[in-house]
Amino acid sequence: MTDGGPTQVARAAALAVGAERRHAPKHASASSALNFAPRSWLARLGTALRTHARVVRGIQWAVVVIYLVLVVVPAFLPLPPDEARAFDHLAVLAQWAFWGLWWPLVLLSMFVAGRAWCGLFCPEGTLTEAASRVGLGLHVPRWMRWGGWPFAAFALTTIYGQLVSVYQYATAALLVLGGSTAAAIVVGFLYGREKRVWCRYLCPVSGVFALLSRLAPVHFAVDSAAWSRNAGRIPILPVNCAPMVRIKRMDSNAQCHMCGRCSDHLQAVTLVARSPEREIASMPVDQASRHDAFLVVFGMIGVAIGAFQWAASPWFVQLKLMLAGWIVDHGPSWMLRDDLPWWIVTHYPQVNDVFTVLDGALIVAYIAATAAVLGGFVYLSLFVAARAWPAQRIAHAHRLAYALIPLAGLGVFLGLSGVTVTLMHHEGIGTRWVAVFRALVVGVGAVWSVRLAWRQTTELGAFRARVASVGAFTVGVTAVVASWALLYAVW
Repeated sequence: MTDGGPTQVARAAALAVGAERRHAPKHASASSALNFAPRSWLARLGTALRTHARVVRGIQWAVVVIYLVLVVVPAFLPLPPDEARAFDHLAVLAQWAFWGLWWPLVLLSMFVAGRAWCGLFCPEGTLTEAASRVGLGLHVPRWMRWGGWPFAAFALTTIYGQLVSVYQYATAALLVLGGSTAAAIVVGFLYGREKRVWCRYLCPVSGVFALLSRLAPVHFAVDSAAWSRNAGRIPILPVNCAPMVRIKRMDSNAQCHMCGRCSDHLQAVTLVARSPEREIASMPVDQASRHDAFLVVFGMIGVAIGAFQWAASPWFVQLKLMLAGWIVDHGPSWMLRDDLPWWIVTHYPQVNDVFTVLDGALIVAYIAATAAVLGGFVYLSLFVAARAWPAQRIAHAHRLAYALIPLAGLGVFLGLSGVTVTLMHHEGIGTRWVAVFRALVVGVGAVWSVRLAWRQTTELGAFRARVASVGAFTVGVTAVVASWALLYAVW
């Protein structure tokens, strides 16, 4: 179903509310009364998003214009001089916009408002849905629905971004961000009708956002009893759910884009507050996904920490010097070539920033090794923790991985904010508070994750079993904390 224009939506909503008032029973159910009467400011906000759809679309297209200017124009300008500041050169301003502010704040927004960024502001979401509106409308192929794409896309994009120095150079940003946007448009044109197929299955950060949004303190709640009761009694307001969520059965924040299009549908959907821990703490074990577990443990922890660590790691430098000496003496000499194009590895000789083939190979190897060793250790700790359950231990290990989301998500935020700190230092903004801030963020993430694991073990009953399980889980958490301590306190 597709959504109508704002006038039609408002008229249909008025008819629906009027019908509900005329035919409502004198004694409404407790759940219906809880959700809709009296209406909270959150419920009114959800309704406003639906009734002011034209305003929302205007904001979305304004973001698209700003995004395209900042991602395209700086790539065709000369590299900024060392002394350039944010308001001296568009490339520096774009660096601030994308890596200094945009991505760290978008990541934090998932903890606060779920995937509202995706539904209300994301330029790729807007463009892929617009392309889908006029495209071929093909069915989504089976290969695209593979559950491992979120991890694969995140890992490959992260590693490639490190190879081309995406945080530092506008051309690399255009290649990575612009390439992702172009792919989103192509997928939108080919598949679905007014849908966000790219966002649902292939976006490199969609899987991360889906995990983080499970901790959001707000969500669109669905009253299934009210849905069934009202389905044949009041006019149905057509709803186009762009991320293809089955609204009636929606019990998770993971795929909902918080766009508000379904708000008040059959008087059964409303934006409400909730405990940010409820979804993970009460997750049924059969809903835990091994693909999500891999993304948390090997992606958001292993790959991400490796990507943020390698440039500061003395181990990386020592290994590079050792291998370079060996290659000079024994070959192969092509490993020391430094003339590869910038779109393969970093190549900006005008500012003395050039990667050799050896550099590129070591970056990939370091990130992969960190993911394998650190991720493998954390994954093992989950399986040890799951031994406290008498059955379904693999499934319980995967469910415990969701408890790591606070630590993993705040870690990715810290890594991205490292660019913010560098830019602040370059602008002359004080950063003496950063060390304490980083320690606080890591500490909050660790404590929150342990708390979630403790709540997940409630069903074990026996105190000793719960302590043993959470103790093993905490060993994995400690390894992650130690990895961040190496980067920020030791190196």
